[in-house]
Amino acid sequence: QVQLVESGGGLVQPGGSLRLSCATSRSIFSFAYMGWHRQAPGNQRELVAGIDSGGNRNYADSVKGRFTISRDGAKNTVYLQMNSLKPEDTAVYYCHGRSALQNYWGQGTQVTVSS
Repeated sequence: QVQLVESGGGLVQPGGSLRLSCATSRSIFSFAYMGWHRQAPGNQRELVAGIDSGGNRNYADSVKGRFTISRDGAKNTVYLQMNSLKPEDTAVYYCHGRSALQNYWGQGTQVTVSS
């Protein structure tokens, strides 16, 4: 069974940084696409950043220039570097992997941006 395990969330002050990690139980290159989504209370889950198997990246307009998605094939891990964090970035962040046949989700990690 494929597992995606997020880590790295926490409480940070506005303007601060966090790096989220998503460790997978199989090669990250076996996924056609991997992404980070987030869901704040009362809101729908939204795509924050993604990377396809060819290394092409996409970002939500609200995080462009502040967040960076990257990957390490040797560690089977995808990262989300989050800089210049704002209170509106507060949410549960989920790792997502899409293969040809199925979608996989992690359990989520809480990010809270507050002074």
